Order: sequence, then structure tokens, then C-alpha cells
Amino acid sequence: MLAPTDTQLIASIQSGQADSVAALYERYSAKVYYLALRESKSPQDAEDVRGETFLRVLQAIRDDRVRSTASLPAFIIGVTRNVLNELYARRRQAGGVVQPDAASLVARSHERFFLDREVLLAIEKTIQRLKSRERTILHMCYYEELSTTEIARRMSIAPERVRLVKSRALKRFRELHDRMKTRKVF
Repeated sequence: MLAPTDTQLIASIQSGQADSVAALYERYSAKVYYLALRESKSPQDAEDVRGETFLRVLQAIRDDRVRSTASLPAFIIGVTRNVLNELYARRRQAGGVVQPDAASLVARSHERFFLDREVLLAIEKTIQRLKSRERTILHMCYYEELSTTEIARRMSIAPERVRLVKSRALKRFRELHDRMKTRKVF
């Protein structure tokens, strides 16, 4: 017997069939868990994120808030990102520090699951070669989506310095990536 399509799963969840919830969970829970684990570096946090993600996804399906069945995987990953961002925001408010690494910078967009593995590896290796300060500023800018002023405040440096380091980091990223591509380092 063939596995139900996402369209069939959504329809059966909306009609109240409990086995459809289990099928949806089985289909997407591993991706959600490993994304959360990669980001949080904590099995307990990853499990919490997975649980919260599926509660929200099920509520959205029942409320008919999923725009199209073709977008279900992206919708689930987007919800996972939101739950992770809320986790990080709570930690920041509590005074915890979220340390950036190459993997978390690469994993920022839900498109990670749709990019070629070689492309992801190339980006990750390039980010690993950046200086720690450059990675931190890029992380705060693109991952945490902080303003230049907020980054400057957190790092106790002038906003002009943040802009300069960011600009140099992006230029260095492009140069490293181009150099690695031509040498086929990946």
C-alpha cells in the first residue's frame, strides 16, 4: 500500500482521523528533530522543539491555515524555525549566549533541505574559514536578524565597526568560496 500524500494527510487530519496525525509525525519528525538538534546542540531542546512544532502544525492544519499541500514541508520547517527563534529569544532574555558556528549559519534558511548537499558543504566549509568575530557578526546579523546598533551594543563596539567587519566578512566569504570552488576543495 502506498503512503498517503500530503494532500491526503491534511484532508484526513481535518476530518479527525487520529492515524493521520501519526503518519504526519512519522513522515516529518526526524527532519524537525535533527534540524532542532543541529541548531540547539541539545537532545532535550530538540525534543521540546519537535513537540511544540507538531502541536502548532496540527493546529494550523485543523484551522486550515496551510496555504497549499505542496508547501507543507516548507511550512513545517518554517514553524520549526519560529520555535527555535523563540527558544533563542528566551535564552537571550535569561542572559544565555547563543554561540554561532558554521552549521547554524548555513542552516538558517528552510531551503537547506532543498539545496544540493555539495553546495551546503561548500558554504559550511567557507564559513568555517572565517574568523570567529566575523562569524559572530554574520550570525547576529543574518541568523538573529539584529540591527547594527544592537550588534554593536552586544559586542561593545561602535556601529561603524560592525558595518566594517560585516562588509569585510562578506567580501572574504565570497573570495574564499570562489577560491575553494576553483580548487574543487569540496
